Amino acid sequence: MRLTCPFCGSRGVEEFTYRGDATVRRPAGDAGAAAWVDYVYLRDNPAGPHQELWYHGAGCRSWLVVTRDTRTHLISDVRAARAVAQAEREEGAV
Repeated sequence: MRLTCPFCGSRGVEEFTYRGDATVRRPAGDAGAAAWVDYVYLRDNPAGPHQELWYHGAGCRSWLVVTRDTRTHLISDVRAARAVAQAEREEGAV
């Protein structure tokens, strides 16, 4: 499998480290214990396109949001995590 880093270009997956589900959001500070248990321990296992966090440790050391089909491993999108977070902040401000 190859990932196309937005900064370094196409690279082998060996240069990257999978770091988890990119769709999980930390609960608010006043959230109850149940919300924290869900956040820490419960994860979906989707079949199909899914956003994941990957770290390019052997390259530019960037955090990336990779959209990968969990059934076929087809990569449909790779974006810098910073750009994704910025877009989400702007979307929430509207």
